[in-house]
Amino acid sequence: MDASQANPTAFATADGLSLAIDVHHAEGAPTLLFAHGFGQTRGAWNAAARTLAARGYRCVAFDSRGHGESDRAPGGDYHMQQFVDDLLAIAHAQPEPPILVGASMGGLLGLVTAGEVRPAPFRALVLVDITPRWETAGVERILAFMQAHPDGFASYAEAAEQIAAYLPQRRERKSEQQLRPLLREGADGRLRWHWDPALLAGDLISESERYQPRLFAAAANVEVPMLLLSGERSDVVSHHTVEEFLALAPHARHAEVPGATHMLAGDANDAFTAAIAGFIESLESAGDTAKPSAMRC
Repeated sequence: MDASQANPTAFATADGLSLAIDVHHAEGAPTLLFAHGFGQTRGAWNAAARTLAARGYRCVAFDSRGHGESDRAPGGDYHMQQFVDDLLAIAHAQPEPPILVGASMGGLLGLVTAGEVRPAPFRALVLVDITPRWETAGVERILAFMQAHPDGFASYAEAAEQIAAYLPQRRERKSEQQLRPLLREGADGRLRWHWDPALLAGDLISESERYQPRLFAAAANVEVPMLLLSGERSDVVSHHTVEEFLALAPHARHAEVPGATHMLAGDANDAFTAAIAGFIESLESAGDTAKPSAMRC
């Protein structure tokens, strides 16, 4: 198998769920563990994982519980600590402490895990367009898209049209092949998004903001090197939230990707992967010693 191709497998959680996992590249290479955002799947990392695997890294990406091909929680019971525990268990299952690359929700889970667990489960942490405090308007936009079509779609073309409207910066519409992992066909023949609808129950804005004190404390307690990658056009991360995060974690580095939105990896994969590779190479040359820095990709 080509080193950049995925080897699908599964991971059993402590409470008996099965999480879908892709592993790119051979054993023994430095490990990057990718954690996706809320409402995404491990497929969001496909292009980045292939690129970085071709550069010699072992890339592991998984579907969080309730997302993609991973099991849904019985009774729709989801709590932040379950996601943290899953991430920690997967990190501990790797042959060495991985470098975590976490987007949005995945980044927040990484912050909590890296800030609260000792010894550190990660060698380093890359946060993808997320900070302990976020811009509410951007999160509301994401949730509005996720909640917009509870009855699903009659065809893949209809779903592609909605994604194109949500991501106008993307030039190409998703094909049926690209959409198949993102949709499930119900008994009524309708196509619905891959996530468990129970994930969207309740007031998610208020619920998520309730965790912010924990996130601030965790960010201030992270000891491993960190890189924050933000999109120039992001509506979730702003200059204010970046400055606030860097004050909490002064050893962290920050890089802004020109033209990218919150969907940074999909908008600018070349710049995204180059920034990650550069960060890792700097760790190698510095012996994993974190140094304050600001960069622009």
